[in-house]
Amino acid sequence: MRRMILIGMVCALAQQAAHAQRGIEAEIDALTARVEKLEGTRAIKKLQRAFGFYVDRGLWGEAADLFTDDGTIEIGLDGVYVGKARIKEYLQRLHGGQEGLIYGQLNEWVTLQPAVFISADGRSATARWRDHGMLGQYKQHAEWRDGIYENTYVKENGVWKIKSMHLYINFVAPYEKGWARLKPGEGLTRSEASRQFPPDREPTVHYRPFPETQVPPFQAPNPVTGKPVKGAL
Repeated sequence: MRRMILIGMVCALAQQAAHAQRGIEAEIDALTARVEKLEGTRAIKKLQRAFGFYVDRGLWGEAADLFTDDGTIEIGLDGVYVGKARIKEYLQRLHGGQEGLIYGQLNEWVTLQPAVFISADGRSATARWRDHGMLGQYKQHAEWRDGIYENTYVKENGVWKIKSMHLYINFVAPYEKGWARLKPGEGLTRSEASRQFPPDREPTVHYRPFPETQVPPFQAPNPVTGKPVKGAL
């Protein structure tokens, strides 16, 4: 009888230990996922800011190397460029045609308001950013630029890279004239670089730039409700 009781006690203790072990493993998995999400968010912010700093100083090769091999970039009406080599060439042609900025060129891409969303498996992500640009050429012209990024990212061999970059330009306005005096359609035009160096694909959206109101589509869901955000161009 005592033997049966002892066996029962041992079995009960074993079940409790197994249950506790499962609980510990589940907690470890949850903490690991949380850390990976936080680290992914930090890595993506670092990645996007690196792009801004490289482009600010005309380091086109460094900027292009932040993308996947089949990565894409789309800026306003210029269309979609695919692959590192095409992205590098496009950025270079867009800003003077040489490695590095030309003398007297201002090319500040100020990237703000990061909203990063990591996928459940931790291998891909989206991010929305605000773009403020201070652009111009010494003693020739100066412009303000406003827009929204909706980008995607992937993790390849443990390294986060840009999969797609889409800058929805709201306006590019002369510094002296300002955005308040823009005529409809004046604040968004196709660049001469894209005319001479055609994109791989045409623009993916129809823009409604300032003074029209446009809301670039949100890729990430509402962080509180988990539902898609209703907003479109």
